[in-house]
Order: sequence, then C-alpha cells, then structure tokens
Amino acid sequence: MPLLDHLTVVLAFPQDPVNIAATVRAMKNMGVSDLRLVQPVAYDPFRIEGVAHGTRDVVEKIRHFDTLDAALADCHRVIGFAGKRRSAKWERLAPRAVAERHVEDLAAGHRVALLFGQEDHGLANDALDRAQTLCMIPTSEHASLNLAQAVLVALYEFHLAAGDSTRKVDAHKHQAGPATHEEWERMFEDAERALDAVAFFRTRNPELVMRSVRSLAFRAKPDEREVKMLRAVAIEVLRTVDRITRGLAKGPWRRREAADEPTDAP
Repeated sequence: MPLLDHLTVVLAFPQDPVNIAATVRAMKNMGVSDLRLVQPVAYDPFRIEGVAHGTRDVVEKIRHFDTLDAALADCHRVIGFAGKRRSAKWERLAPRAVAERHVEDLAAGHRVALLFGQEDHGLANDALDRAQTLCMIPTSEHASLNLAQAVLVALYEFHLAAGDSTRKVDAHKHQAGPATHEEWERMFEDAERALDAVAFFRTRNPELVMRSVRSLAFRAKPDEREVKMLRAVAIEVLRTVDRITRGLAKGPWRRREAADEPTDAP
C-alpha cells in the first residue's frame, strides 16, 4: 500500500466550495485520497469535479462529519495548521520537518491527519487542543494563506518525504550516453578548423579561444549525440565556406579580371 494512503486531510468547517475543490485538486496532484469535511458548506460534487478535473475518485470518497472528534477518531497522529503563534506551548514545526518526522508513522501503517481550519479564522484553540503538533508554514509578515494553498504546501512535503507516489517521466526518446575522448577531440578539431575558416582567429589567440571552447563544452555536459551534432555543425560551416570560395573563383568578376589583364603579360 502506498504510504500516502495513510494520510488524511481534515477541513474543519470549510466555508467556500471553491476551496474544497482546490483541496481535492491538490490531493490528486500529490497522491492523497482521504478527505474528511467537518460541517462543510453545502456544495455540489459535480461542481467540485468541474473545478478539479479528473478527480472523481477523490470526490466520491469524501466523508462528512458532524464533529471534529468523529473525523479524527481513527487517526493516530493529528497535525494542526495555524498561521498565528498561540500563547500555549504547542510544539511548532515547519511542513518539511513535519513530513520528515511523520513519514515513519505512515510507513508503520499509522493514520496521520492534517487538520486545517476555516478560511476566515483558521483553527480555534479547542481544535488545536486535539493536535499533537502545530505546523506553521513560513511566510512573510503577511501570514494569511488561502486554505487550499496551505493544503498543497503540506501535501507537497509529504509527497516528497514518502517518495513512492511521484509519476515516472519517460526518458527522452533520443537519450544517448557520454561521448568518448576520440569523439570529443574530433569535434574540437573540426570546430577549430571552422573558426579558422571564417577568420575568427584573425585578432584572437587560437590556443586561448579553443581552451575557452573546451571549458564551455565540458561544463555543458553534452551527450554523445549532441557532441556529434556540434561536430556536424562545424563540418557544415567548412563545407559552406568551401562552396562560397569555389563560387567566387568561378564568378563573372573573375573572368572580367582575366579580360583586363595585358595581352603581353607573362
């Protein structure tokens, strides 16, 4: 079972269906599916899906509770999220520290609840009394976060800490290994010839220029395919210069020069 299957999001008295929808979207993005609402505002599940596309599986599992205690009854750990410091000495952690600590609970099969309050006042003190840990999201002096934004920040940290839900991105279809020393040197040789052909070294030291080219290329870390492409670029420059040079030699101006030469020239 994925670790995040043991993670629960609890919204206490949410007042805006849009925030419920945005929370559902955040949960779907981060691989969490258990959402519990305590006395939520009336909402249409169809509209929730309209805002959070492709989340029917999460929406269909939403559960409603009349009391906060009922929503938390089977949870082993409760983490309350608050934007303001309270006088009581709750343990306060940032989201990353919370996730790193409690991912072990998830691995042990213990249910961890992330508890969020209503949009205008957050969690009341009696709700925070039910949390073993208080989480505060670092912000500027403007500490008020949108409810769904706070949920997303918290779930993102758990998503990274769990490490078992992130989608796998297919490798590039043209993925290639590193270039060999010989391939590197051929590329640099042809690059130097191409720079010389366009008179780049006319006012520059070739050795220093090529040392900079090497440094730049090595820092870019191209793969074998890209090194071969760079060499092909240099070769094409050489071919183009050669075609232009041969074209100038055969051009009409060359014939005119020949016609203007003295007939008795040696």
